[in-house]
Amino acid sequence: MMKQAAVIVAGALLVVACGRSYTPSSPSQIPSDGSSSSGSDAVSTPAPIATSLVARAARRVGFGFNGIVSGFPTGKVFLSGGGAYEPNSHFVHAGGGFTCIKAVLQGPLSVSINPDHQGACLDDEGIRWDTADLLDRTTFKCTGSASDETAVTGDTTVVLQADFYRTGDGNDESFTAKMIVSSHDISSNFPGMNLWVQGVGCGVAQAVNFSN
Repeated sequence: MMKQAAVIVAGALLVVACGRSYTPSSPSQIPSDGSSSSGSDAVSTPAPIATSLVARAARRVGFGFNGIVSGFPTGKVFLSGGGAYEPNSHFVHAGGGFTCIKAVLQGPLSVSINPDHQGACLDDEGIRWDTADLLDRTTFKCTGSASDETAVTGDTTVVLQADFYRTGDGNDESFTAKMIVSSHDISSNFPGMNLWVQGVGCGVAQAVNFSN
């Protein structure tokens, strides 16, 4: 009889315990919508967002090149370098070497925006370039007398707003100008040209490579 009573009491306690609602020990365990959730579920990224992030990361494009541009009345510029960009988000991180082989006396590279280092980019001046922005597109000319054409950023062409530095500039650029680098021809008027600097002209990018 005593054994039967003990079993009945134990069963009753179990039923009462199971009927109680769980109270978290910390407010952080309670989801904002009031529903119960495990810790891992609370911090997991929803599937559509995770898929979107993966897709965006997959579109990041790397590129590299070197070449010389000219075509306008004055100036010849050497550029090298590369980096990575992502067309949808406008992420860009790129830069490299820069030298004015011959003085540029027209366009953006002829007017310094650095108050401590005025004047045009002269013979043998220049040390490096980096990017201020990734542009969706730009119009351009390979020579001063050519008609306007258009280049569009994509998987094999990048249009940049670039900053150009001379020795002694530190982090304060002397010039800012647009650039185009492509794995293919950018001009219907000048076959073979796949590199451009605003106000200087076009050229042939050597060792050019785009990958994603």
